[in-house]
Amino acid sequence: MIRLVVMLYVRFPLSLRNVEDLLFECGIDICNEIVRHWWGRFGPIFAGGIGRQRANRMRAFRHWRWHLDEMYVRLNGKMVYLWRSITKARSSKASLPGRATKPQR
Repeated sequence: MIRLVVMLYVRFPLSLRNVEDLLFECGIDICNEIVRHWWGRFGPIFAGGIGRQRANRMRAFRHWRWHLDEMYVRLNGKMVYLWRSITKARSSKASLPGRATKPQR
């Protein structure tokens, strides 16, 4: 039941009182402070377990790699193309021969 309460609060955009009301309609009478306490105590434990499960599933693949999506971010009030920033940082450390780079826009 604790896992259900914490997952309701974390997974959906619900307030503590909304979770309390949903559970009351199901016949479970708890206070919103109990929901907050359980979230603070068990939330990191559940999140760590989920992260470990995801990592283990990903490691099961033979060629496991993380891929970063191309995106724009705002740095110091200026929009910066993230891929270009990463490739510049890599090329300043050491250039990799034979590696294709993205065309700059």
